[in-house]
Formats: sequence, structure tokens, C-alpha cells
Amino acid sequence: MDADLLTWHDVAGITEALAAAVIVDGVPDVVVGILRGGMVPAVLLAHHLGVRDVRALTITHTQSDGVNAPKVERPVLTNPDSVGRLDDRDVLLVDDVVGSGGTLDAARSHLAHSHPGSVRTAVCLQNLANWPATRGPTSGNWRIATYIGREVRRWVVFPWERP
Repeated sequence: MDADLLTWHDVAGITEALAAAVIVDGVPDVVVGILRGGMVPAVLLAHHLGVRDVRALTITHTQSDGVNAPKVERPVLTNPDSVGRLDDRDVLLVDDVVGSGGTLDAARSHLAHSHPGSVRTAVCLQNLANWPATRGPTSGNWRIATYIGREVRRWVVFPWERP
């Protein structure tokens, strides 16, 4: 397998560091996890932050779960009503990994229809391996997420993804 394997210990350290960074800017009212991969770190972050309102948004950008799985052209959103109303609430949107930023962009766009007061984003990993030229150090658009646990340059398998 051409991938790095994260352990539960790795994930615990990443989410603890993310929580510490989030707290500096204020504890959010709501944590929204992007299903499926983002829900585990979303729940861990909610526990670290003491946030009881945890919601899910089902949006995918890959065709399957395998290592280096091909992407669909645009992220696919299902069950758009799952998040509910977010009127004037401070939202922390969480995913396991960001590659091109397409999933986070689509999720933020969808959340805007629920009228949040603010939306911050947290990802465990930012994968720079296939980073688009429009989002890079020379574009001035390097950090697609508000909080990033680690930067990597290859596919990563999380502990909840292993059989």
C-alpha cells in the first residue's frame, strides 16, 4: 500500500492540537463533521472543546474509499437538510483531510444557506501531493482551512479506515 498509516495516538495528538488552536479564537457553538471521514475528528474536537451540538454533512469528492481513489468532477452533496438551521451561530466545519479544497468549498457554500454567523474550518491533514496550481504558495491561497493539523504529501489511511 502506497500510503502512510495514522494511529489512534496520532489522531488524538492532532485533534488536541487543533482544539487548542480553535480555543484561541473562541469555542464554536456548533461542530459540523463532513461524513464520513470528518465525523470522527469532529466528535473528538467537540469533546475537547466541550461542544455538545454536533451535526453531519454528507458530501464526497472521491468515487471510492481506496488509496488514491479517483475524484468525481464536483463534490456530491446528499441529504442537504441534515445540518439544519445555523442562524447566527459560530460553526466549526471539520474534515479528515483536504486535498484540492473542493469539498470544503462546497461544504462552506452549502452552510451559507443555513445563515451561520461565522464558519471556521479544521482538518487533520492538508495533502499537498496533488495541490492545484491555483492554490499554492505563489497564489497567496495556501491555507484552505482555518486550522490544519499536519501537512502531508501522500495518501494517508486513518485508523477508522482500516479493516
